[in-house]
Amino acid sequence: MSSRWTLACRIHGKLDLRLQPEEAPPLGDHDVLLRLGAGGICGSDMHYYEHGRVGAFEVREPLVPGHEASGVVVAVGASVSRVRPGQKVAINPSHPCGHCDYCRSGRGNLCRSMFFLGSASVFPHAQGMFREQFVLGERQLTAIDEPGISLGEIACAEPLSIGLHAVNRAGPMIGETVLVTGAGTIGCMCVMAARLAGAAQVIAVDLSDRALAMARQAGADSTIRSDDVPTSEWSDIADVAIEAAGHPAALAGCLRAAKRGGRIVQVGTLPPELPFPANLVMQRELSYLGAFRAHLEFDWAVQAIRSRRVDVRPLITAQLPLSRAQEAFELALDRSRSTKVQLVLE
Repeated sequence: MSSRWTLACRIHGKLDLRLQPEEAPPLGDHDVLLRLGAGGICGSDMHYYEHGRVGAFEVREPLVPGHEASGVVVAVGASVSRVRPGQKVAINPSHPCGHCDYCRSGRGNLCRSMFFLGSASVFPHAQGMFREQFVLGERQLTAIDEPGISLGEIACAEPLSIGLHAVNRAGPMIGETVLVTGAGTIGCMCVMAARLAGAAQVIAVDLSDRALAMARQAGADSTIRSDDVPTSEWSDIADVAIEAAGHPAALAGCLRAAKRGGRIVQVGTLPPELPFPANLVMQRELSYLGAFRAHLEFDWAVQAIRSRRVDVRPLITAQLPLSRAQEAFELALDRSRSTKVQLVLE
């Protein structure tokens, strides 16, 4: 195989993951050729693999997954000035248009023409970063020069940005009690973000002892195993409740846990047909907010990681070579053994 050919991981449909060669794309003046540093397998990647879809986004052509990744610069286009060959970079998977009404109002994550890497939300699909090499525009890259910050840590900037965006949507929380349902990667990132925002107490809820142990490492003050403690015992306890489990029972728990006048932020992707106790929102004057992807919070996440204001290293369970992508996906699907599984090059 010539040097112009590289290896890519593609999802062709439900439980159909293949490693296939692809030709390296051309390099434009403002483009950067990157080799994969580390790529985290996210919940949406697992949904594409396990179900062939994420919500309404269905795999309609072979999709290269992967939207949370770091890279190393291989070559740069003639007009590139932000990065140089050999540098480690954080990669923002969002590419908003910058011109629509949402972008102009500072809500680029809601861009009408968003191109989000590793997503079937558009067709042809936005191909992701689970590949040996790929080309991106320089504006999506942030150079990381700190020698002690690993490529695995840098790849966690995107999931941390989700937690930061959820907390940002909730509003000021200095001195408040925050409850987070779901202690997977995003739930733990929400715990870290709430800590950064000055929450006085952070409570994590999950069904898994392993996940709850990870939440404590992330900074949770206390944990609740939801199948051991009836929801009636954790009602009216939180100023802010963040739903990061993507499960109807977790949402119901958030609605009970939130104090009167409290805020609920939905981060998890819930089933499309879901009975909703809207009268609780009315009677308790709850504010119900959605949090979708992130915007400026990606830059905040990069800075928090490179300065070690947050330490994401405990969340990284394993790093497997791209050639073992199938094994890596199976491990990522097993919550009893993993939190964050990353793909790397051999």
